[in-house]
Amino acid sequence: MLELLKPITWFPPMWAFMCGAVSSGAGLEGRWWFVAGGVLLAGPLVCGTSQAVNDWFDRHVDAINEPHRPIPSGRIPGRWGLYIAIIATLISAGIGWLLGPLVFIAGLVGLAFAWAYSAPPLRFKANGWLGPLVCGLTYEGLSWFTGAAVMLGAMPSAHVITVLVLYSIGAHGIMVLNDFKAVEGDRQTGLTSLPVVMGVGPAARLACVTMAAAQVAVIALLAVWGYNLSALIVTGVLAAQIAAMPKLIRDPAKHAPWYNGVGVTLYVLGMLAAALGLGGYI
Repeated sequence: MLELLKPITWFPPMWAFMCGAVSSGAGLEGRWWFVAGGVLLAGPLVCGTSQAVNDWFDRHVDAINEPHRPIPSGRIPGRWGLYIAIIATLISAGIGWLLGPLVFIAGLVGLAFAWAYSAPPLRFKANGWLGPLVCGLTYEGLSWFTGAAVMLGAMPSAHVITVLVLYSIGAHGIMVLNDFKAVEGDRQTGLTSLPVVMGVGPAARLACVTMAAAQVAVIALLAVWGYNLSALIVTGVLAAQIAAMPKLIRDPAKHAPWYNGVGVTLYVLGMLAAALGLGGYI
């Protein structure tokens, strides 16, 4: 069951939640339990639920791409993959309720997208444009919003919301990179991921442009708002990403995992730098 919930995927929303908490500028005094609950909600619960839902509705695709996964391999038998997804959804909603109205609503939105992403009739992941956008908005933006809302007990500032939306849009490119590992299965099962529709090379270039453009917009806004050190740090990590992009573009199918380790790490470090500026720490 732990393999089904894919703990390695919990890191991005947990990191984004931390960025949200930092960007709020609020102190931790008296909020420790809320922060712990929010981290649990963003990572193991909502993200874990999304992985269980995805594996259940992707079991036929995984039988081609990843037959060793728990459901297609039979290690989670029958309809237990679906039951686990439903139980995890209910637990996630309950924890969100305990963390306050704004967090509860954000959690419900995240859970709704988790099901709509993978389950028919919407099945956003079948669309190469909508699927990565939904993932970016929930993994990065919604988790960032939740972190700020937990700390403030209120709506985050317009500056915070603007930056989290931009980083969410940039994350569209990150999600496109994840599709390179499943091109053959997507093609056979009719999923119109961008690497299938556009071709691997053009999809890789689009991913790079999307990630870079979002960060350029963040840098410009941080500078205008007076967060000059944050703007400088984000500029530095973007320059390092751009330096790594030619290797990715030369052979996207081969180097996408490498770029996920190098370029995406730099991307999320830039998120933290932006959050530190917005929170008044640098």
